[in-house]
Amino acid sequence: MRLLHTSDWHLGRSFHREDLLSAQARFVDFLVDTVRSEGVDAVLVSGDVYDRALPPVDAVTLCDDALRRLAGTGARVVLISGNHDSARRLGFGSGLIDTAGIHLRTDVAAADRPVLLEDGHGPVAVYAVPYLEPDAVRAELGCDDRSHAAVLGAAMARVRDDLAGRADSRSVVLAHAFVVGGEASESERDISVGGVSSVPRSVFDGVDYAALGHLHGAQRLSDGVRYSGSPLPFSFSEEHHTKAMLMVELGASPGAPVQVSTVPTPVHRPLARVTGRLDDLLTGDRWAAFEGHYLQVTLTDPTRPREPMERLRRRFPHVLVLGFAPETGSDPARSYAQRMRGRSDLEVATDFVAHVRGPAEPAEVDLLAAALEGARVDESAR
Repeated sequence: MRLLHTSDWHLGRSFHREDLLSAQARFVDFLVDTVRSEGVDAVLVSGDVYDRALPPVDAVTLCDDALRRLAGTGARVVLISGNHDSARRLGFGSGLIDTAGIHLRTDVAAADRPVLLEDGHGPVAVYAVPYLEPDAVRAELGCDDRSHAAVLGAAMARVRDDLAGRADSRSVVLAHAFVVGGEASESERDISVGGVSSVPRSVFDGVDYAALGHLHGAQRLSDGVRYSGSPLPFSFSEEHHTKAMLMVELGASPGAPVQVSTVPTPVHRPLARVTGRLDDLLTGDRWAAFEGHYLQVTLTDPTRPREPMERLRRRFPHVLVLGFAPETGSDPARSYAQRMRGRSDLEVATDFVAHVRGPAEPAEVDLLAAALEGARVDESAR
């Protein structure tokens, strides 16, 4: 049985105001081509299909196109809702499109009713556990404890109860959660309840493969418990991620080793975080490789240069984030009062202007001097 594990599409999301819809459409093309060329039996989508509960129309259109084309390959699709999705909206019409081989699972009540697949070695039970918000589902699951571990543990107990009656069946579970041992990035939404967001890996004991969603970096927690990660990056903290899907080959019998390989997804535009002085960034040969990247730039000039973003974009048209960390050369242990001692009010004021904007023009220095002098005259007249 050959399964393709993917998650966290976040259709409708932007990247620092850069529209990602064309990149997401390119991913859909790649996904469909891979399903066809690799003879995939089923596609597992582990939540966060959309980026928000009310996705934009073009994101809904792209999702509709993706599911229609996947159905046309003959592969089955099992899809769960994530914490970014509206479970009720995503699950609309799920009973009708089951017959097309598209299985939308957004209700915890159906978590122990598997999608049943079959190959030459026998049945495969695919259990789809949507994202479980503890306060919304703990009464239905009979949980007194208000935690992610409690509600997911209760749902998995129901899964294991059903699986006990399927002795010859291999098993797969989809889930959307933060599992202990996973490494987060800056682009996942916090799902903590009472400061606790994680669940133990052992909650998935007893199944052959757990296809996880929520964390955006592809990662292995054990041979049979893995995150596919998102197909595109959504923060600069993901600059070193290899974005991918996971090709999963189930063994011939329950408990047999599972083979997993990485299928890298297309790179829309590489990311990088660079640090340096403006003049060096604009002229240095070593920065040429970054001219086509999305960039987060931190300038270290002692004083803030004029129009830094405009100047940077002449060489690096895709600078999205700009920050400043001046190299002052001063001893950080010295107090502010010590550093200001012996400096005139005008020097302090012009230094401040240089720090926040760039060196003051002569006319601006004259204006500051006149303002300071006026303040002194006013104070002495009181």
